[in-house]
Amino acid sequence: MVNHYYFYCVDEDFGPFFLKFCSYFPYNAKLCINGHEYLKRQLAKRGVAFEALDNGIKSCADPNLLRRLSDGLSAGRIDRLLRKWLKRLPHPFPPRDRAAGYRYQLSILQAEFSLTQVLDQPVMGRIFFEEVIRENLDIGRPSQVSLVFDRRVSRRTPGQFRTRVITDGVVPSLHVDYKKTRIKQYHKEGQALRTETTINDTRDFAIGRRIKNLEDLRKIGFAANRRLLDVQRIGHDCFIGEASFQNMQKPVTVNNRRAAALRFADPRVQALLQVLLLFLLVQGTFTHKHLREHLAPLLGQKPSQLTPGRITYDLRRLRLHALIERIEKTHRYRITAKGLRTALFYTRLYNRSLRPALAIISPAAANPVLPMARSIRAAETAINKWYEHEKLAA
Repeated sequence: MVNHYYFYCVDEDFGPFFLKFCSYFPYNAKLCINGHEYLKRQLAKRGVAFEALDNGIKSCADPNLLRRLSDGLSAGRIDRLLRKWLKRLPHPFPPRDRAAGYRYQLSILQAEFSLTQVLDQPVMGRIFFEEVIRENLDIGRPSQVSLVFDRRVSRRTPGQFRTRVITDGVVPSLHVDYKKTRIKQYHKEGQALRTETTINDTRDFAIGRRIKNLEDLRKIGFAANRRLLDVQRIGHDCFIGEASFQNMQKPVTVNNRRAAALRFADPRVQALLQVLLLFLLVQGTFTHKHLREHLAPLLGQKPSQLTPGRITYDLRRLRLHALIERIEKTHRYRITAKGLRTALFYTRLYNRSLRPALAIISPAAANPVLPMARSIRAAETAINKWYEHEKLAA
């Protein structure tokens, strides 16, 4: 028994596509199109020179036109494509069924939204992307995924939250999952950084499946691409400057209100900034109570052990240092752009550089055979020998 019939077609406006009809009730059908093929056809019809990538556009003589054509790929155009070819192809509903009201209605089974950034120096692109992968192996955590997709993630949120690095030959790719939606990022054809969000269930974002929801889905997909790149950019280059760093180490006075310093090595400061990142990634805003509940475990205490006055003191420090701001007419706070950069700089430098390095060079290092540990020991021995020699000579 034949289960499905495939029609592989070439359209004047959309280029290659296929229609798939199921051979049994309720006679479902599937339409698969490629937006990049649509763009190539439209540019060719207008005589605009362009250079194509596999499933992408590398360059175009008129980038503004390319952007308008991309934005013009609407639900209405896709629906007209379907109606046009249903008139030409044999399918399960003959004219009498259509007259009785049996008609195909488009819904979104899968939608992919991609961003292709062509690199000026392709040779450096692979090195850059491998650094991006190394710096973002934790991007699949629920807190990070919540930031990328702008969705709150709780313990009841279904799905696996993970980061996967998959290598096809010698080309690595970064994969981040949220429910049935995933983002894939890879170095495309050695020339571009490709970031693509694939939404397999529109209800992951409380949106219906009908084709009329394509525009809302487009906003979500492209916003997710941009957020991932923003997180990577800040994480890859979060230098806040010597002056800014030193200002954090000193008390600050704003409108005659004084706040204590936020010293880099202070465990409470590190915990506060960790919590700020958590709030940014999970829910965006927070209250006095939220800060108390999340800060206590990081300090090895219970929320009841942190007095309200102490939390107010911490909030004032963060606010006067411009790391957070209070939302007008509410008792809620949110992290600022400066706060995001500072929190990433403080926490990453402390957790990824300072603590591991100190563990290596300490007298009770867990692994004394590491090259750095051996070098430190050798330098220490040489200094001691020189000192003893000079002392004896004197």
